[in-house]
Amino acid sequence: MVKKGDHVSWNTSQGETEGKVVDKVTDDFEMYGHKRKADDDNPQVIVKSDKSGKEAAHKEGSVDKT
Repeated sequence: MVKKGDHVSWNTSQGETEGKVVDKVTDDFEMYGHKRKADDDNPQVIVKSDKSGKEAAHKEGSVDKT
């Protein structure tokens, strides 16, 4: 399990990226005009890329602590 502040990596179409978890969401939400589903059993994490500074949402299971 990851938590806010953890440094993580995840796969993108450009390859592996690293960044920091800025939030962990357990309720449905919208990001960049896209609806995202989340709950206690399937949380989403908001990560900020070290490289681009952009934020993205990922399922908790798709990121790995670094």
